[in-house]
This record gives sequence, C-alpha cells and structure tokens, in this order.
Amino acid sequence: MAKPKPARAPKPDPAEGQKRSPMRRGMDTLIFRTMAPYLTALMVLFSVFVLLRGHNQPGGGFIGGLIAASAFAILGIAQGVSAVRRALWFDPTAIAAAGLTVSTLAGLMSLAADVPFMTALWVFPNIFGTEVALSTPMLFDIGVYLVVTGAITTVALALEEREDD
Repeated sequence: MAKPKPARAPKPDPAEGQKRSPMRRGMDTLIFRTMAPYLTALMVLFSVFVLLRGHNQPGGGFIGGLIAASAFAILGIAQGVSAVRRALWFDPTAIAAAGLTVSTLAGLMSLAADVPFMTALWVFPNIFGTEVALSTPMLFDIGVYLVVTGAITTVALALEEREDD
C-alpha cells in the first residue's frame, strides 16, 4: 500500500516580507525585471543571427543555442519560471527532441541520395527571384541549435524551480 505524502508547507510569498534566496534577492530590481523581456528578445534574435552566420564564419548551432538558452535563463531569473514557460510555446525537452530529430534527418538525407552518411547535400531553389543555397549542414546546425537551447533551458528551469522550493 502506498504511503500518503506529507502535506507541504505553502511557498513563502516574497511580497509578504519572507526571505528570498541570495541570488534572487540581488536580481530583484525594477530595472532588471522591466528590461529582461527586451533583453531576452534581443538575445534570441542575436542567437539566430549567430546560427545562420555560423556555416561560413565563426558561430553556428552550438553557440547560438547557448546564447538563446542564456536569454531564457535571464528571463527566468528576472520574472520566474512561469514567464519562461509562457514565452516558450513548447516544453524545452520537446524542443531538444525536435532538434535531435532534425539533426538525424539531415544525416539520413545523404543516405537517401546514395552517398555516405552525413555527406553535405546542396540545393539552390529560386525563391522570389533570388537563388537561395540550402544545405544539409545548415539543417544539422538548426538541429544542434534546438538541442542545445532545449537541453540547457531544461536544466536552467529545473534549477530555478528547485531554488523556489
């Protein structure tokens, strides 16, 4: 027979003068809480720039994903985990799983073209009169970006939730 769980005490409300963790106390300023959503949006935009730039120059999916995850961590510190979960339309673990799927598909596309696994394939479609270079390495980078963003955000949110306990 299962043991009943003991009742948990309600979480203290910081507005009622309860003590907060040292990390949250130092970050709980009006300026930080107000600017965090704007900083997060700017950092996510920059992370996409780094992702797209990284195929031919320094950057790529890994560093872009770290920048995006850092943005969500900043939002979590400033406004709490619920604000981050509202900002992300999907669960961070689902984002990581989608990235793993995309990266795997990038490798499997080479097998479908009857070349060795993870061989780069290029397509040059004409979109609105402009030739666009699309490649499996870029698809792989997008997958890595999603894996890193999802995994690091999952860890950051878990740590933040644990701190709030």
